[in-house]
Amino acid sequence: MRGVRSVLHTAALHKPHVATHSKQAFVDTNISGTLVLLEEAVRAGVDAFIFTSTTSAFGDALHPAPDDPAVWITESIAPLAKNIYGTSKVAAEDLCRLFHRNEGLACLILRTSRFFPEADDNRRRRDAFDDANLKLNELLYRRADIEDMVSAHVCALGAAKHIGFGRYIISATTPFSKDDCRKLRVDPASVVTRYVPEFPPVFKRLSWQMLDDIDRVYANDAARRDLGWAPIHSFHSALARVAQGGDVLSPLARAVGTKGYHDEVFDDGPYPV
Repeated sequence: MRGVRSVLHTAALHKPHVATHSKQAFVDTNISGTLVLLEEAVRAGVDAFIFTSTTSAFGDALHPAPDDPAVWITESIAPLAKNIYGTSKVAAEDLCRLFHRNEGLACLILRTSRFFPEADDNRRRRDAFDDANLKLNELLYRRADIEDMVSAHVCALGAAKHIGFGRYIISATTPFSKDDCRKLRVDPASVVTRYVPEFPPVFKRLSWQMLDDIDRVYANDAARRDLGWAPIHSFHSALARVAQGGDVLSPLARAVGTKGYHDEVFDDGPYPV
């Protein structure tokens, strides 16, 4: 850490490792590893510590009962971790808060939504949707392009010292409002059509389909307001690219590509289940 002014802490065991690594390994890497970095950051007089967390931290809070509206997810929603991955990330977030409180270290936590290019972890959805179709749908409520993830981290670096401590949801800007949450559970297509009327003909031409149920929506208002973050990729912009024969993913996302999680390749993609 000598001479380092800012830390971007992205290292972690992730959800695809839950089936291949022990709970202790998650504790060692995600919690103890974060503690080591925080201690060294304080010792070196680092100005800003940005911790890349995950919307998976919300866990069971993301899943409403069948007859309930979609959950409007903001930073005020309490996490209810459902596996060791989420548990370890929430614990690491709390360490960041502790080091801000007790040591004065400026720490911002970015709870990132999906931005990986791998196929979906849900076999039913993989079988039901073309991969690009599913990723485009997810930009409505639970995905962001890696280019916007990068810009969010850059914005966080610039804002950390002024803010001190904060948790922020980083996801593509949804076209929906909280008033749409009940309709999103039963007829998302009609809601999307209201906001993006050009979507049905594009999907029809490609033989793509809209989801029949959207159970949560990530709201990024706080990150855009406090960090000065201006994401440029959305369902609307990606749909326009696709309509012109382009890709759902940005050029940067395609250039970065798939990095992999394991040395071994599993039949179920990165998820050995």
